[in-house]
Amino acid sequence: MPEPGPNPIDIGTLPPDPSMEFAADEGEADAHAETKPRFPVRRVLIVVVLLIAAAGVATLGVTSWRIIAQKDATMSVPQRIGNLVVDGSENGVTTADYLQTALAAEVELDHTVGAVYQEAGEKDVLFLGGTGLIWTPSRDLDSAMTLISDKEGSVTNLHEVDPGPLAGVMKCGITKTPDGDLTVCGWADHGSLALAMFNNRTEAEAAPLMRDIRNAAEKR
Repeated sequence: MPEPGPNPIDIGTLPPDPSMEFAADEGEADAHAETKPRFPVRRVLIVVVLLIAAAGVATLGVTSWRIIAQKDATMSVPQRIGNLVVDGSENGVTTADYLQTALAAEVELDHTVGAVYQEAGEKDVLFLGGTGLIWTPSRDLDSAMTLISDKEGSVTNLHEVDPGPLAGVMKCGITKTPDGDLTVCGWADHGSLALAMFNNRTEAEAAPLMRDIRNAAEKR
């Protein structure tokens, strides 16, 4: 009877080589160490991009709504605004036509108006304005202000004031004339732009009067 030989070796049951396990664990640890920081950074970048995109969409939405709400404005010249009455004399009409032409040459508008308003006490108001789609109201208003200048210089101390319920932007400043300082105010929105020069009035008097003129002249 043959003697039993050594038990056959089952390669499927070989114990794992400890050195290989160590190498595998070390490789996994290295790979984990290399990749782990990338995910938080990537997520942060994605979040930042999404926030920026959301802010941009919100800003675009507000701007678009404002343009839609303001772009179809109309403007007229009421014959009377409070104590102001349109000067219908030849000189008044000629001055109004000149103001309209000057404004149309400086700012691209679809329709322009102009008038000389009179009030007792030599408190005349020269008014010029127009309507059309205006993409940059504040910038266009500053550009229109260059129309009002003389040898002494242009409008100085130009700054924003309360535009009133019609919103947009309104600014006032001072220009020098041979007869003394003249208060200048103007407004602009996405559908209209206007300027007015106030004789013998301070800014404290001119700014609220400009809002009254706007409320009477501009319609949406």
